[in-house]
Amino acid sequence: MKASQFFISTLKEAPADAEVVSHKLMTRAGMIKKLGAGIYNYMPMGLRVIRKVEAIVREEMNRAGAVELTMPVVQPAEFWQETGRFDKMGPELLRIQDRHGRDFVVQPTSEEVVTDIARQELKSYKQLPKNFYQIQTKFRDERRPRFGLMRGREFIMKDAYSFDKDQTAAKASYQVMAKAYRQIFDRFGLTYRAVAADSGAIGGDLSEEFQVIAATGEDAIVYCPASDYAANMEKAEALAPAGPRPAPAKAMEKTPTPGKATCADVAELLGVPLKTTVKSLVLATDETNDAGEIVKSQVWLLLLRGDHDMNEIKVSKVPGLEANFRFATLTEIEEHFGCKPGYLGPIGLKKPLKIVADRDVAVMADWICGANEVDFHITGVNWGRDLPEPDAIADIRNVVAGDLSPDGKGELAIERGIEVGHVFYLGTKYSKGMNATFLGDDGKPAFFEMGCYGIGVTRLPAAAIEQNHDERGIIWPDAIAPFTLVICPVGMDRSEAVKATAEQLYADLLAAGVDVILDDRGERPGAMFADWELIGVPHRVTIGDKSLKEGVVEYQHRRDTAATKVAVADILAHVKGRMAP
Repeated sequence: MKASQFFISTLKEAPADAEVVSHKLMTRAGMIKKLGAGIYNYMPMGLRVIRKVEAIVREEMNRAGAVELTMPVVQPAEFWQETGRFDKMGPELLRIQDRHGRDFVVQPTSEEVVTDIARQELKSYKQLPKNFYQIQTKFRDERRPRFGLMRGREFIMKDAYSFDKDQTAAKASYQVMAKAYRQIFDRFGLTYRAVAADSGAIGGDLSEEFQVIAATGEDAIVYCPASDYAANMEKAEALAPAGPRPAPAKAMEKTPTPGKATCADVAELLGVPLKTTVKSLVLATDETNDAGEIVKSQVWLLLLRGDHDMNEIKVSKVPGLEANFRFATLTEIEEHFGCKPGYLGPIGLKKPLKIVADRDVAVMADWICGANEVDFHITGVNWGRDLPEPDAIADIRNVVAGDLSPDGKGELAIERGIEVGHVFYLGTKYSKGMNATFLGDDGKPAFFEMGCYGIGVTRLPAAAIEQNHDERGIIWPDAIAPFTLVICPVGMDRSEAVKATAEQLYADLLAAGVDVILDDRGERPGAMFADWELIGVPHRVTIGDKSLKEGVVEYQHRRDTAATKVAVADILAHVKGRMAP
């Protein structure tokens, strides 16, 4: 490709609504152009990146035995009504009607449609396993689209769906996909982590997120540097605290804490470590009748160490709290504690409730909690002596850096990441919902065991930029750069030697299979270099009259601080040696 034949449109300034680096740089580099809120044109330079991402994904999915198809963007609502998602998904699901008043959706994902394909086409266990995938446009009507391609409304995804005869086979298919994903992300050339993720209502441990490491990432990733343990914050656990609980060493005492309504303020006032305090969180669960009216409510008190935060996903797995817990109302709190929030505790309750202690709190002695009286806390509190043992003990907190890894191999660390892929075991959720069965080897109908596997094709370039950029612009990994190498001839229109050398190197690189662009626009060197540094092409060869007189050209990787002089005869070998394998 020659630059004069391509479309290059760079900007000196980012648009005012661009908040994150990737949005700013993709817009300035002419890769995307905003059409509407969360909707972008993929311009030629950006589309080349997307196509390279797609090619890697497609190659590895095919190698793993998946079969490509394409399902419609607009889908009849009847399939979504079968599973109940037409009503449950909320306003993020864009619902439309055709001229006949029939309901349709603009799909954000395709579980229903692919399950319909399976129930029609896969009649026998002999046709299994099967894995269908597509690379297709999606739409999610985000309330607040932002961050460019990081959180747009229209986007491209690779979504795959496996169908198996039983759980054992489904787990084997899951592992095939998990391995394929590692191959895909290795080829992208990005620093990433595959982290254990919560499986939600499905349960089990077969769920992993693929996170590109970036300081601007929205997700917290927990990992152990000394082992292969990694999980997202929702799933992460620390090593269970060692017992037994220490014996009481202090008397329980009501202590004035005027105006100190937080654990941190109380600890500072009393001159004690924050970890000796216990915070009280009050939740409630409701029982409803067939009409959806609340007929009974149960109030719960959760106790966590003062320096810890509640993990809602873990709380939702505590028996009794699985179904839609909520934070208690002020009226419920005052009825049970006789006090407003800020001074709550488990001693001296006005009405009984259920107490769940985090497992770290369960092994504490001589701790501090609210006295259920404004401006007072209780010190020297001990289980068994001062109050009954809790109704339940569970891991209900977020881990913190420095916690011991659950595998016992070191301390946990936390970094930020951007989720760009997810592999997930679905089980029979959709096959049962749509009555999708096949004839098993016992001659009886059975529901498909399913898995789903997604990669954010258009989100990945944005994540790559968040990880790889500097003050001059983007720094692409070789595998997904719009062009792998740019030739920058200085004064090509004025020097036959420069023009001839540039044209010959261009031809040689093309013949060697290098994705090269020759900048023949006649731009001044400063403007030319600034464009390609902004765009982020990883390899650059500069050709000028002065260097040619010395028999050399200049090579510079996008991360190099200075150019390297290379003999004209050696430049092809030098370039290939610097490129990623």
